[in-house]
Amino acid sequence: MRDLEFFDYTLAILSANLGRYIVICGSFFLVFYVFFRSRWSAEKIQSAYPKNNDYLREFTYSILTLLIFVGVALLVFYSPLREYNMRYSSIDQYGWGYWWFSVVAMILLHDTYFYWTHRAMHHPKVYRYVHLVHHLSRNPSPWAAFAFHPLEAIVEAGIVIFIAFLFPFHITALLTFLIFMTVYNAYGHLGFELYPKGFQATWVGKWINTSVAHNQHHEKFNGNYGLYFLFWDRWMGTLRTDYDKQFTVVDQKKGGRFS
Repeated sequence: MRDLEFFDYTLAILSANLGRYIVICGSFFLVFYVFFRSRWSAEKIQSAYPKNNDYLREFTYSILTLLIFVGVALLVFYSPLREYNMRYSSIDQYGWGYWWFSVVAMILLHDTYFYWTHRAMHHPKVYRYVHLVHHLSRNPSPWAAFAFHPLEAIVEAGIVIFIAFLFPFHITALLTFLIFMTVYNAYGHLGFELYPKGFQATWVGKWINTSVAHNQHHEKFNGNYGLYFLFWDRWMGTLRTDYDKQFTVVDQKKGGRFS
């Protein structure tokens, strides 16, 4: 019975992770790279498209990453460590106000965690062994969202460990965060800018990470280390000095669909 329970639990986590990746990243890919490719290609950040073998590499590494994510989830939620995580069962226990607060806290915590681990993985002594695989996608597609070396996948999965043991969370709040993370990650690797023209210069937009910013990171290999926001990049002086100019160049390509 215990083995059956473990199998069912593993299958549920695996299905949730694979489904989230395939549905979200696949939807972005189908819309921008298949259905409307000819109509919107002039608006692509990098005009060229990846090759089929690039898509295959991104997809394969992403699946491997998601399998590692499953292993970390089992460690946190099924192993003896589950007795120490701070998951609570009823939303009424803390209320909806805290539920929403916890989702925002997860996003802010993840942005900080991602910035510093990402920047560390660009250290010359670490980069080639951990982060190089992700940067094989110099011109990424949505499938690159989780295309990590296994060592980097373990680092990326670490955010769930932090969340699970730092503050109380409801499983639905964690799932909401994971869906948001996947959507924004796919958008960051989309190769098209969805924010309106001039967004990066607005009082809100100057703090929000964009597809242009992350695409620059992939093309140029340094700077723009953030995930959801540009707080840390601006505070630490790692926002590329040509970011605003590049955003304007991409703006000029738009035909009104994303403006």
